[in-house]
Amino acid sequence: MARKRSITRGLRFRLTASYALFFAVLLVGMAGLLRARLETLLDNQVRTVLDQEWGAMKGYLRIEKDGPFWYYDSQDPDEAYIVERLRRVYLLADADGKPIQRSTIYQNIGIDSPSDIRERVRLALNSYAPGAAGKTFWMERRTPQGTPYLIRAGIVFDEHHQAPYYVAIGSTLSDNYKIMGEFNWVFWGLIPAALILGSGLGWFMAGRALEPVLAVAQAAQRISGSNLSLRIPTRQANDELDYLILTFNRMIDRLEASFQQIKQFSADVSHELRTPITAIRGQLEVALFTAKTTEQYRDAMVNALQDIDRLSQIVRALLLLSQAESGQLALQKSRVDLSETVRDLVEQFQIPAEAEGVRLRAEVPIAFPAELDRVQIERMITNLLSNAVKFTPEGGEVRVTLQSHSDGAEIIVEDTGRGIPKEYLPHIFDRFYRVPGSGTAPGPDQGLGLGLSFVAWIVKAHHGTIDVESAPGKGTRFTIRLPLEKNEASTGELAAQAIMKEL
Repeated sequence: MARKRSITRGLRFRLTASYALFFAVLLVGMAGLLRARLETLLDNQVRTVLDQEWGAMKGYLRIEKDGPFWYYDSQDPDEAYIVERLRRVYLLADADGKPIQRSTIYQNIGIDSPSDIRERVRLALNSYAPGAAGKTFWMERRTPQGTPYLIRAGIVFDEHHQAPYYVAIGSTLSDNYKIMGEFNWVFWGLIPAALILGSGLGWFMAGRALEPVLAVAQAAQRISGSNLSLRIPTRQANDELDYLILTFNRMIDRLEASFQQIKQFSADVSHELRTPITAIRGQLEVALFTAKTTEQYRDAMVNALQDIDRLSQIVRALLLLSQAESGQLALQKSRVDLSETVRDLVEQFQIPAEAEGVRLRAEVPIAFPAELDRVQIERMITNLLSNAVKFTPEGGEVRVTLQSHSDGAEIIVEDTGRGIPKEYLPHIFDRFYRVPGSGTAPGPDQGLGLGLSFVAWIVKAHHGTIDVESAPGKGTRFTIRLPLEKNEASTGELAAQAIMKEL
């Protein structure tokens, strides 16, 4: 009994118990955080799919005088599948709450009451504005058998844009619940095994070298994912434990570098892929709403495929960007006509510019050949144009100028937008920096503050310079100078003397 009491009161036992408790709290906390994160990701994924299907539904569903019709090619298996999927969990009702069309599954989960429908239509109409869809309603319902569904509801208008109709579509959450259940079984099954293994290892190490290992453990406990800069100091004994500490510190160095690269890469991907994906979706939606002939649909698909190809190039460039920051990437230069590149990009931004009431034009020579990395140059100009259109009020103007300068090319992107206060100009190229007081809360449309960081990196990689001039209320002017080879510069100078072409 005394022996048992001495073991349980001993430092070795308490140290092992402390390790066991620490690992238990860490693993349980990690399980809770991962579960919450996984649940959020799965929910966002379903909501994103429903948002996309809502856009597709608006392209296929037409509410005419004779009633609602689904316009699609029944001989096309892809379109037939899409429409069938949209109508699987589907309700269409008038503004008074009277159901017009409904699917069997929606009937099982319960038709919305007329009073609820009327209230939601009223709220949606109050929040409706041209170019916006109005208020969106999200609900979770279950069938009598317990199958969960997520419902997205809102309003659409008839072909004359006069009478509002209530539409609800849904998607099953069975897969989400199944994944969460499997996660619970797997993770909670691993926690006991991890605790047993950790306790045994702590007991063994405490018995072999209690004092030095305790010091190492205390230092190691201060290192976390949010503070990887800490290092364990060596004992200056030049023994195996010091070697272990040095090895551990080097591992933390590699983990810190990898952790920062992963964070940077994730942020860059989310920022860079948003624009081309939006462009693809916009082209397809325009085609669904306006195209009437096979040739028009073909043109829309060709344009979408071009944007998909550009999207693939961006993904590849982002992978290379991660290497560039570690000095492992060289630019992929090729023969590029800068004039054609600028014209193409300005043309792509004409639709969003017109939607914002902004005039967009370009002044470029007929041709301006240069040896540059086309993908990076397109990204640079795209980021500048996107910011210029976004922060220029209705009735303003954005202009892109390409001209010869000394022994290189000069690209100027200027707007008549809100401008940037002088005290913020030195920071606009910092990663994740947003100018305070921009007038909108951080959100998807505001970006992550990476666009100008990309611009600065691309200019630096091409051994160029970038200057910015701005004043509040007067607009902003970015001037980029890119050095060219002598033969390219002379060709550019001759081309710059050509008649300037205005889009």
